[in-house]
Amino acid sequence: MTVHSLPLAVVDERERRTWSGRLQMALILLVCAAPVVASYWAFYVARPAAGSAAYGTLIQPTVAMPDASAIDLRGTRVPLRSLRGQWLLVVVGPAACDPACEQRLFLQRQLREMLGRDRDRVDKVWLITDEGAAAPALRQALETAPTVAALRLPHAQVEGWLKPAPGQALEDHLYLIDPMGEWMMRMPATPEPTKVKRDLERLLRASASWDTPGR
Repeated sequence: MTVHSLPLAVVDERERRTWSGRLQMALILLVCAAPVVASYWAFYVARPAAGSAAYGTLIQPTVAMPDASAIDLRGTRVPLRSLRGQWLLVVVGPAACDPACEQRLFLQRQLREMLGRDRDRVDKVWLITDEGAAAPALRQALETAPTVAALRLPHAQVEGWLKPAPGQALEDHLYLIDPMGEWMMRMPATPEPTKVKRDLERLLRASASWDTPGR
């Protein structure tokens, strides 16, 4: 029997094209990721050591936003990933928002306003983890400009993405999501506003070369 095979030159050419294509894809991914990596490096590494440690907890590795749909207060389905393109400051909790929840929503609003001209690079999100109804006064406040994106997402899906600090509840924190949809920082429970603002300002400054207001 005669065994036929491709000439070695043809095989070598195919292998060369395969590796070339893989290299090009890797380079494209590197170029896309480089600005984000550089901004985090500038924030966490290339800074003076004295008195400049981040206040929030850096999430390493970052956690991608789930491919899920939430429901807004009007009953409209909203793909969670449609929120990408902005920094997101996220509050989590049930619709029956207790005083601690209201305080977090107020802090969320104040922090954004404290950012001045960079505030349009940050969106406010409240992930509602149950089917309850928000109090009318609270709902009116949420819909007053600048509005909060109040979205229902089951508790199990939220805790599959965001995690509290040890000994804390999921609802105890503010969570920061980068414009790529990656959860990258968790603020302490009962945070100090000025320290949270400092972290936000640093991140916005470090990412200014690749992140702009609006999606």
